Amino acid sequence: MELLLLFFYITGFTCFSVGILTIPYYPLSLAFEMRKSKQNIFNSKNPFVSIVVPAYNEGKVIGHCIKSIIESNYSEYEVILVDDGSSDNTLEEMQRYETNSHVIVVTKKNGGKASALNVGLSLAKGEVIFFVDADGMFAPDTISKMLSGFSSEDVGAVCGNDAPINVNNLQTKLATLLTHVGTGFVRRALSAIDCLPVVSGNIGAFRYSTLEKTGPFLEGFIGEDIELTWRVHKAGYKIVFQPWAIVYAEAPSTITGLWKQRVRWARGLLKTAYIHRDMLFNPKYGPFAFYLPINLTSMIIIPLLQLISIILLPILLFLNINPIPLNWIGIMGWLGMFSAIFALLFSIALDRAWSDLKYFYVVPLWVLYSLMMDVVMLWAIIVELRREEAKWNKLDRTGIVSR
Repeated sequence: MELLLLFFYITGFTCFSVGILTIPYYPLSLAFEMRKSKQNIFNSKNPFVSIVVPAYNEGKVIGHCIKSIIESNYSEYEVILVDDGSSDNTLEEMQRYETNSHVIVVTKKNGGKASALNVGLSLAKGEVIFFVDADGMFAPDTISKMLSGFSSEDVGAVCGNDAPINVNNLQTKLATLLTHVGTGFVRRALSAIDCLPVVSGNIGAFRYSTLEKTGPFLEGFIGEDIELTWRVHKAGYKIVFQPWAIVYAEAPSTITGLWKQRVRWARGLLKTAYIHRDMLFNPKYGPFAFYLPINLTSMIIIPLLQLISIILLPILLFLNINPIPLNWIGIMGWLGMFSAIFALLFSIALDRAWSDLKYFYVVPLWVLYSLMMDVVMLWAIIVELRREEAKWNKLDRTGIVSR
């Protein structure tokens, strides 16, 4: 009975936490959906864009990425491929496309992702600069959909949507479902109040004039995408989410890969929060400054509190101390699971991704995933306190395309 109670409490508390945190996002995401579309603000209907693709040992996937870009239905662009000293066939794969007039290939000594991005930026001639990961695959209208996000002069950057392309095991199927919640649902809501905390490295677009004010990526910094995003907010620009500008990219297909990726993301958040701590509650940075404490609480404090409660509960049960009456545990459990499932269904509806309902049977793994993310944040804090070196800790690619 105690083990069943423990399992139900952990499951219910985890799901209940997720459900409570998402309540404000429902009206905000609906407000985002009801906004009227506007034309972009560029003088030309089709402004020239530069697409920067940094790559380090991406031979398995870079070809798919380049091919998808040059097959776009948008013609005014250049693709700047930056090989960051790869030891595999990445450079050779890039050079296969060098005869295309839109493609520029650059190779450099290994210096990290931010360094490669900045090399591409220094060569860019576009009015808008796209930054795309080497495993990303564009849809034909991805570029034009991204540009439509620049609907006013105060929009400095646009964040696109992403979807896993390697949906071939339980983990990547779960990632497919959770992407609808964490990206499609949450980013709609935050975009509605000008509080997007990150322009994802998967696909982001910046006006060149914005980058002239913010400066380039911070080299030697883990989480360069989130750090630059906060500087865009500091410079007084809005950041817009474009849910229909989609890039398909590889999700981690192993537990080890997922762990490394999420620890890197968590460290990036911690570092960025520290160096930009002056933004918290500072009215000169607009609504984002007042959202940041909420964001940091949900991303850092709540995971730690969940871990503490999970550690304490079995001890209390062993001592025959029931911290919460059984009926309340039952209510929390059922409410938590209902709210989590409702959030998932709502998110899928927003993305019009009904075909992904076929992966619904992996939803129970969400609990284990959430617990893993709690441990990830704890470990990231420990690693940061140790001041361990930050590296371009990239995923091992599979090259699998299942969509």
